[in-house]
Amino acid sequence: MSENYIVSARKYRPQTFDTVVGQEHITTTLKNAIRHNHLAHAYLFCGPRGVGKTTCARILAKTINCEHPTPDMEACGTCATCQSFNNNTSFNVFELDAASNNSVDDIRNLIDQVRFAPQQGKYKIYIIDEVHMLSAAAFNAFLKTLEEPPPYAIFILATTEKHKILPTILSRCQIFDFKRITTHDIVAHLQGIAGKENITAQEAALHIIAQKSEGCMRDALSMLDRIVSFTNGTLTYSNTMEHLNLLDADFYFKLTDSILSQDISNTLLQLDAALDRGFEGNVILEGMAEHLRNLLLCKDPRMAKLLDVPNDHKPVFHEKANQTPPSFIISALNIVNDAELNYKNANNKRLHIEMCFIRLCYVLQATDVKKNFEPIGLGEPTQQIYQPAPLPVAQVQEPVPMVKSQPGPSVEAIMPQEPVAPAVPAQLPEVAPVAPPQATPAPVTSPVAAQPVSNPQPAPASRRISKNLMDEIDAAVNNTKAVEVEIRELTQEMAQEVFDKFVQKLKDENKGVYYVQFSAMKLESNPPEEVKIIAPTNFAVEYVKDQRSILIDFFRMHTGIPTLRVIAEVREDAEAVATEQKTVLSKQEMYDAMVAKNPDLGKLKDALNLQIEY
Repeated sequence: MSENYIVSARKYRPQTFDTVVGQEHITTTLKNAIRHNHLAHAYLFCGPRGVGKTTCARILAKTINCEHPTPDMEACGTCATCQSFNNNTSFNVFELDAASNNSVDDIRNLIDQVRFAPQQGKYKIYIIDEVHMLSAAAFNAFLKTLEEPPPYAIFILATTEKHKILPTILSRCQIFDFKRITTHDIVAHLQGIAGKENITAQEAALHIIAQKSEGCMRDALSMLDRIVSFTNGTLTYSNTMEHLNLLDADFYFKLTDSILSQDISNTLLQLDAALDRGFEGNVILEGMAEHLRNLLLCKDPRMAKLLDVPNDHKPVFHEKANQTPPSFIISALNIVNDAELNYKNANNKRLHIEMCFIRLCYVLQATDVKKNFEPIGLGEPTQQIYQPAPLPVAQVQEPVPMVKSQPGPSVEAIMPQEPVAPAVPAQLPEVAPVAPPQATPAPVTSPVAAQPVSNPQPAPASRRISKNLMDEIDAAVNNTKAVEVEIRELTQEMAQEVFDKFVQKLKDENKGVYYVQFSAMKLESNPPEEVKIIAPTNFAVEYVKDQRSILIDFFRMHTGIPTLRVIAEVREDAEAVATEQKTVLSKQEMYDAMVAKNPDLGKLKDALNLQIEY
């Protein structure tokens, strides 16, 4: 009769510190603490599931009571305490599941047991698993004993959610943080188990199992047992992907090729085939994002260590990455990420994922179009820039104006307008003979492409087209000079004249409110460059502040003083203040004013026996 079947997670559970996978930083610390007899009275092992927390707690409990430990501080496995531990008959090691024993009474029973010394061995070890499940009252009952236990008692707490434990408990424990087991370590451990069990397994298949386990050794061993039963002991990449219901890399390579070819029909057909096989849309999007990430990592050799794929797939990824533009990968990642985030909220999930892959088919076309647009001058994109051949510098005796010497991109070429024939100046200043320009300028695809000259000069920095530059161009074309305003000395008469012009300007522009306010103001000049406007009230000053920038420009333009300043000052006029205070009249005052203007109104009131409402 064959022995009872034991799952790999139990059969190959580590029995010594050296057999613990991926937690060397913790096992080394614990062995050194045993060697130097520096054992704490309370330990807290925290970390993700399936990384060895409870296993290390059991190994520690077994080792510290071993009668003949090895020089490397491992349990001998042959002494009486080790044998009783292996047979689960030890009276010195107690395991408590806090998920089902989380009340105050359970903790009280544990505290009562702590009072008794061990019958065999040095220590009594209490392992409390999932300690975060204890109630707040149970934690409080456990506090005092945890802080000052008997010298022979050691508590080992294990949890996956350290943040749920009271800070008063954390402060009384030595905390060990377990990390997720790496894919490489899981693959190596699975290969060792496959050799012991006479299992034929491809490295790519074990790599997929390790990736799917997400750093949990217990999950990896459970998957290994399932797939071994499914394949009769022969693990290949294809049957592993089939059993785990995953889309292999070949699917995403073909899908990416269809997208890069902008073949929407083939892309949607491949997507339909995956959906028909029972794969959910979010699984496809997640796999596509992972595939694009791997392609991006292959672009830089320094990031090769981040590529978490089977070794026999890496050459294919590098080859495909060289055929894929980085701009496409980054844009596609953004589209897939947005689709994955909005997948839950989509009513028609099939249409949602189909629209995502249709957009991916147009990404390459969009990125190619952007390459043809390069910024010049204004920073606006343009598709074609025509630049005539430059004049030979050696034959020019005098500096030639910018517009007259066959410029680079013309104003019409820069602005988004239809081409217009440039204006030809009536007369040009005489210059030395120059080489005739080409009759038809040849188009170039880049603004930096230029024909070689005999004496090349550095190209001037690009200028931003503005109104002043347009005026300079017009003046150069028409061979005219800009009219300059003569700078005049600031006097009271001249300042008053300019101010009167400004007030008249307000009237002409139908700004009646401003015209009335400024008409009541006075002006004083403070040479050489200050003008003071005297307002009768504080209310009038607000109108000056509102027009201050316009007023300054008006004065500078008409006086020619570029640094002229305009300030406002309030000088209260008794009559103006009284008028301002009288702007709000009572009903009786309004009636008296109306009767004074029209006496018949009073007679009508008396005839109708009307009363004024106050």
